[in-house]
Amino acid sequence: MDKNILSRDGTSLAYESAGRGSVVVLVSGAMSTGATVAPLAAPLSERFQVVVYDRRGRGASGDTAPYAVEREVEDLAALIEAVGGRASLYGVSSGGALALRAAASGLPVRHVAVYETPYAMSAEDLAERARYGERLTAALAEGRRGDAVELFLRLTGLDEDVIQGARQSPMWAGMESIAPSLAYDDAVMGDGGVPRELLAAIRVPVLAIAGDASPAWMREAARAVAESVPRGTYRTLEGQTHMVEPDVLAPVLAEFFAR
Repeated sequence: MDKNILSRDGTSLAYESAGRGSVVVLVSGAMSTGATVAPLAAPLSERFQVVVYDRRGRGASGDTAPYAVEREVEDLAALIEAVGGRASLYGVSSGGALALRAAASGLPVRHVAVYETPYAMSAEDLAERARYGERLTAALAEGRRGDAVELFLRLTGLDEDVIQGARQSPMWAGMESIAPSLAYDDAVMGDGGVPRELLAAIRVPVLAIAGDASPAWMREAARAVAESVPRGTYRTLEGQTHMVEPDVLAPVLAEFFAR
């Protein structure tokens, strides 16, 4: 990241931009930095000015206590102001929940596209999210960052042997370093269910996307987002999972953002 701005509470946010045209800001999800969505910036920058940033508490950005979801919305407001005053947003996974909250808050946003925002679609899943939130809070309060990462990986459905293998890998230290931000994504997701009242307040076009090779509940959640906003569209991408391929996703986003 080669640029920095200050958010309203004084937190330093690191970002970079590429390309020319109307602005598109990419919002990463849990256990991610701007580098995670950077591969998507390259194809999109052929038609847009694409902005990638490290959310607070991760990467090269700072952090300021106490955390509140409103601070992350203010971060996006500061970023949008710095790059021209108006932007479209793309959010992946829980980053999609943040992008939707930003649009609902009245930020100067043209369009919002989200990929597989993981809203729970059953009472059983909602209860699991609540248990996860309680255990995550306890692990972080006790300084057990590794356990916090494990909790998140289990929530995503990874097998136990894969999780234990990850814990022995060189990447584990980096995962532990941003573990506190898991609480931020948990807060952004609210109670874990589809926030229909919040979504109904969004007045700009929204594209909710899912991969047709992802679990059915992911597609159901994306469809629910599209149906809950006044100007929503739902779309699936053939052969794609939660780890969507940038070259498959980029043309779909470009078409939507160019409207």
